[in-house]
Amino acid sequence: MRTNVLERKRLYMPTVCMFVLGIAMPLFAIATDVPGQKVDQLFAAFDKPNSPGCSVGVIQNGKFLLRKSYGEASLELGVPLTGQSVFYLASVSKQFTAASVVLAAEQGYLSLDDDVRKYIPEIPNYGHPITLRQMLHHTSGLRDFLTLVYLSGREIPDLSSPDDVLQLIARQQGLNNVPGDEFVYSNSNYFLLGVVIQRATGKSLANFATQNIFHPLGMEHTRYYDDNTAVVPGRVAAYRQGSDGQFLVDWSTAYDIVGGGGVMSNVDDLGLWINNFYSNKLGKGTLVKELETRGVLNNGNHINYGMGLYLDNYRGLQTVEHSGGTFGYRTELLRFPQQQFSVIALCNVAGANVENLGRQVAAVFLGDKLQPEASDAVPGTFPDPTPFAGTYLDPRTRMIYTFTVAKGRLMAWGSVLRRFGANKFYDLVGDPITFEESNGVMKARLDLEGETYFDGAKVHETTLSQADLAVFTGQYRSDELDATYVLSLESGSLVLKNRHHPAEELHPYAPSGFYADNLGTVVFQLSSDHRVSGLTLFSQDARGIVFKKVN
Repeated sequence: MRTNVLERKRLYMPTVCMFVLGIAMPLFAIATDVPGQKVDQLFAAFDKPNSPGCSVGVIQNGKFLLRKSYGEASLELGVPLTGQSVFYLASVSKQFTAASVVLAAEQGYLSLDDDVRKYIPEIPNYGHPITLRQMLHHTSGLRDFLTLVYLSGREIPDLSSPDDVLQLIARQQGLNNVPGDEFVYSNSNYFLLGVVIQRATGKSLANFATQNIFHPLGMEHTRYYDDNTAVVPGRVAAYRQGSDGQFLVDWSTAYDIVGGGGVMSNVDDLGLWINNFYSNKLGKGTLVKELETRGVLNNGNHINYGMGLYLDNYRGLQTVEHSGGTFGYRTELLRFPQQQFSVIALCNVAGANVENLGRQVAAVFLGDKLQPEASDAVPGTFPDPTPFAGTYLDPRTRMIYTFTVAKGRLMAWGSVLRRFGANKFYDLVGDPITFEESNGVMKARLDLEGETYFDGAKVHETTLSQADLAVFTGQYRSDELDATYVLSLESGSLVLKNRHHPAEELHPYAPSGFYADNLGTVVFQLSSDHRVSGLTLFSQDARGIVFKKVN
């Protein structure tokens, strides 16, 4: 489960609690010794020399209860993190892109229900209009461009320009879903919304946001990073841990694609942004309501995503949230609107679980208001989860989920799944997974607010002979990805090579169906004379990509 999928959640019925703040009112810190000590314990792993770390802010009723940093902004220079340290926000940026679109609509430049092709005619006509509102709610069906880049054999830093991204999106001949039918998180939506802002207003997204959001709120250290030659005072480096335990630099100063990400900011500035959700000083007054209104599917069901914000609850309290993760940056903005309480966690190390840290910090201050946390069942409390282990295929989306058992606990996506019933578990971001046996077949279902995201049956291991596998070898070309896959037999297995990426072993689940851990599902097409004519690739947020076999 990749990062942008882990960012796909939350539900909150909007209740805007209003209070008046003076213009550019400073955020004063209040001493909280005991809670501060508990927060120190949560971040103790980062609070040591030669370690990257996190800058943390806790705000209630317009004032900082805590503002503290742990670890280094630069291991090379030995500079500590502070509340003024500037981080790359990754997908936390989406709420600023959404706010720009809403404010542009207020000013008459566009309508939220416009077809995106009104501004970007390069996008193919898929037979259904795709509205800006659907893009804001991730229900457009547009394939995720970051996934497309990976599937093409490249990496994020390989993107040379916004035009490069636009051309990649415009080459896609299909959608993930009929627009409005499903919620499927896609960075393409917000990248394209940035292009819409530029073409509708005549101003870049960076300039429009600065003039209409950042400057009016006094966010003087916040900007969209759309120019990789720009000097950003206070910018921190990011890191990841190597196999030997040493930290490695994991950041990019070259990547300047904005919309889905790209905002750079610090704890102090984000406090000003958070407080605007209660003072609502920007534009003509529609902004907060629009951002915090859940999207609606074509069938009338509401989803738990507003505009650039996940709307959910935590232990009985409503939450508004978004996290982000690109390169070695991990960021989190978590609000409890009814309590006018917020947590900001900005980290410059890839291993930081910011969503979990944000909740733990909230529990320190809101413990008396939170319901008891559902504790994970110890092994033996419920029946052995071994019957649930296996590989499951959703026939509609062709997605594959694999579950394993270790020490009596069910695992997926590299982590233990928290259990809350005999056949019920939470995924990594708190959505329920239910296992049920029907007619001797075990099934797994993952439910989101308003829709079933995955509904698959366990597939049994399929054994194919060397002769069977040899039929699928050869070269396969996708014009949508501008990529050629090479399939060959190595050590008795069918493997796929894609540019400079490591070779992927294809595991058969059917005579012509395979799955690969980092690619998704591969389904081969047979011609009328039973020859392989091509393959179709299904990834979680880029479904149905067609490859033709090269003779």
